[in-house]
Amino acid sequence: MANSSRDPYWQASVRREILDHPAASEEIQAECSVCHMPMSATQAKANGRKGEIFAHLPIGSGTSEEDLLAADGVSCAACHQITDQKLGTPESFTGGYVINTSPAPDPRPMFGRFQIEAGHATVMRSATGFKPTEAKHIQESEVCATCHTLYTQALGPQGQVVGRLPEQVPYLEWRQSSFRSEKSCQTCHMPVVPQETPLTNVLGKPREGFARHTFLGGNFFVLGMLNRYRAELGVAATSQDLDASRHRTVQHLQTETVSLTVPRAALAEGRLNFEAVVQNLAGHKFPTAYPSRRAWLHVTVQDRAGRTIFESGAVGPNGAIAGNDNDQDAARFEPHYTEIRQSSQVQIYESMMGDTAGVPTTGLLKGVRYLKDNRLLPRGFDKARAEPDTAVVGDALNDADFIDGGDRVRYSIDAAGAQGPYRIAAELRFQPISFRWADNLRSYNAAEPRRFVSYYDAMAGSSSEVLARAEVAVP
Repeated sequence: MANSSRDPYWQASVRREILDHPAASEEIQAECSVCHMPMSATQAKANGRKGEIFAHLPIGSGTSEEDLLAADGVSCAACHQITDQKLGTPESFTGGYVINTSPAPDPRPMFGRFQIEAGHATVMRSATGFKPTEAKHIQESEVCATCHTLYTQALGPQGQVVGRLPEQVPYLEWRQSSFRSEKSCQTCHMPVVPQETPLTNVLGKPREGFARHTFLGGNFFVLGMLNRYRAELGVAATSQDLDASRHRTVQHLQTETVSLTVPRAALAEGRLNFEAVVQNLAGHKFPTAYPSRRAWLHVTVQDRAGRTIFESGAVGPNGAIAGNDNDQDAARFEPHYTEIRQSSQVQIYESMMGDTAGVPTTGLLKGVRYLKDNRLLPRGFDKARAEPDTAVVGDALNDADFIDGGDRVRYSIDAAGAQGPYRIAAELRFQPISFRWADNLRSYNAAEPRRFVSYYDAMAGSSSEVLARAEVAVP
């Protein structure tokens, strides 16, 4: 959160959109700064101007009030000043949070879940100018939804609006799942400390239910990038802290998001037949949010001599998936499978944007619809009745084994000429920034895309992680 304005992929992506749509530069920066530079954007709005991005870059070079606010990314003060106005409504999405910026003689409220004693409130008011104020809405998913529910407008050659796309809608996915009545966004992404915890160092009263502000997410890759190139990006956090954050992120992904089993396998008429069953443990689609993210099944079969007789979904040192149509050709994409029989077929769970001509695109302001969305559904999500903005798209819609809570994929492998026993190894891999989303930036001759592509090339070998594994032996 604190490094949201330093994110080199975000900076490169915004520059790409401006190069694609130069006439819309002002609007693009205003919209993208609302959630990645929320304090400077809010201050600019209060001053009667639109938020900017590149005027505040590189981080640390400027000394104005808005430069310093931009450098702080998403701070405590940004989220804790969001009022309950419009929360949960479409008007609150795409950075539509409301912060009261009108001049007031009294200290501004800083919202939190606890009632604060008068003495501590006085200390905070004298130190910060804010008044700690108990507010139940700060615990609700609708606060997170203001920035994590994003719609983009596709622009034509003349800058005209040609479409609208639900770019990321994890809140809407959660709202259609069983988790809506069980857990909020904060339950998983801000886990509660199990024991009573004092909120202040000075005479703090132990409280039950204090949430850790770890904001566990999915982008371990950029966390590693921020650490490796910390000097160039102006990162202030220590290397040890970023390492720990990356470790927590991967651990969260490996324990709280998915499971994988191979429940049955048998040899029949020279073919090895088995199933891979993936379960989504999260309260939204997996992967969710920004459409550069993908998960896929990497499956290998070895014979008695340890020779690999089948492999689907191997990832190369450049982050590309072997056999994936989209990694090989930007104009194509890998379909959803109910059964896999060849190494060139890979089950990839992803959302694939398309432009007005129906061609896959990684340009947010070119996308008008999804050509494919087979991301794993959360428990309780009815794909037949899903809202249009969260719909399953493509062959997964008619796959009877692709249901709420997971997917079942059949494999039928030619084992002729090989001898058992056979060893089947399956793993589910996850990649926050997939190969095509990085590689498509190569053609943009600007500092930010060039820098990110150089970072990606140096780190592509660590761009994915294994989240779940399963093995089975077949006599």
